Amino acid sequence: MKKYFLLAALVIAALQPLKSSAQINVNVNLGSQPLWGPVGYERAEYYYLPDIETYYHVPSKQFIYLNNNNWLFASNPPSRYSNYNLYNGYKVVLNSPKPYLSFTNHKVKYAKFKGAKGQSSIRYSNDPRYTQVIRANRSKITTGNTKKISGGAAYKAQYSGGKGKGNGNGKGNKKH
Repeated sequence: MKKYFLLAALVIAALQPLKSSAQINVNVNLGSQPLWGPVGYERAEYYYLPDIETYYHVPSKQFIYLNNNNWLFASNPPSRYSNYNLYNGYKVVLNSPKPYLSFTNHKVKYAKFKGAKGQSSIRYSNDPRYTQVIRANRSKITTGNTKKISGGAAYKAQYSGGKGKGNGNGKGNKKH
């Protein structure tokens, strides 16, 4: 009797449909993109910066550029471009491995973007996908950058008008 019961259990187990499980791996690296990166890309492996003919590897946070016919990997752009504004310059998103090996092609193909303006950066985006990225990087924004954006002491001295006690036309702390 036990043999029949065991045999029946094995047959029932063998006839049960097998569960199939599929893994889907979607690489979304919104959180690792720099604040100066372009808006609209859920995944960006590299940026090509046509203005300074430099690549940026997003995962390692390194700039890649030619120096005496050798590719140099550095945490900052080339020193000759130390005044270059990463927020204003155009960025081309590339998701192929080692795109710098195709530099000659990229230099020609993306030459039309040299000097191009108007590409939105993550830092100034209203897109809710980037809210977490902006919050996470807020502590990295230096006081110097904040002063430039808000005007700083020079702005307050020029436009304050009053003594700064808040007795103007504002609603103050009262609930209206």
